[in-house]
Amino acid sequence: MSKANSLLVLLFAYAISLFLGWWIAELIAPSHPIYFVAIADVVATLVIFAFSFGLKNSSVYDPYWSVIPIAIAAYWLWEARDAGVAANEFRQWILLAVVSFWGMRLTFNFARGWPGLSHADWRYVDLAEQHGKAYWLISFSGVHFMPTVLVFFGMVPVYFAMNSATPLGGWDVLGVLIAVGGTLIETVADEQLREYRRMRPENEPFLRRGLWRYSRHPNYFGEISLWVGLFLFIFGLGRSDLYWTGVGALAMIVLFVFISIPMIDKRMVASKPGYEAHMQRVSALIPWFPRG
Repeated sequence: MSKANSLLVLLFAYAISLFLGWWIAELIAPSHPIYFVAIADVVATLVIFAFSFGLKNSSVYDPYWSVIPIAIAAYWLWEARDAGVAANEFRQWILLAVVSFWGMRLTFNFARGWPGLSHADWRYVDLAEQHGKAYWLISFSGVHFMPTVLVFFGMVPVYFAMNSATPLGGWDVLGVLIAVGGTLIETVADEQLREYRRMRPENEPFLRRGLWRYSRHPNYFGEISLWVGLFLFIFGLGRSDLYWTGVGALAMIVLFVFISIPMIDKRMVASKPGYEAHMQRVSALIPWFPRG
């Protein structure tokens, strides 16, 4: 299947998943907007998994990470305004803009770099080779459902910030700076990686220029910054009872630091000469000056 047709299939799959998620959540009619989103999110994930299974490609789920937060933020803003909640409208639109900027940028980056349904992420290929018939159970739990749960909890602070009437303050400014700054860092890192892959310099087995000179995974640092920035809005609401909503940002840090980074570093050590020495010199995540 061509890339254009593959993207049309994805567009159809996501339209169906969002529609069914909304429809079933409306039928169940939970008492709270957070529960409504949780139900719709799970249903939509099940639909996307069905497409992944039917097309034999778990990469169908990959853009869900960046698409669904925009839908969640837009729904919570609409729901708060429809219910007449006395909230700070400026904060509501700022949050929607921050999430949309990050989500659209990341989705675009996926779409232009994805070859199509003939291609699956190397991590999924490795998992399929390792686990055989059990792969689709692992794909559902680890590739589809777990990221959905992480993103959902990462978005929970947005709900409470969108429903607060407290005036804008320093924490809001800091949250925007870190979230948008992280998105820009991720953008630059992805562009540098894209250019490196296009050029494929023979004397450079792996990227160590630009932001990649100061961090082995600057794109992951930018991604984590987005979720930390969204959580920081909570501190401006004056409600210590909402500090628990930081579990989403914390889970993102754990995911990247203890799962994603070690997995990629292990692969790089096995396939790229000199990468192990590079690991000794360059920070894994937070950009910093190389050692030695």
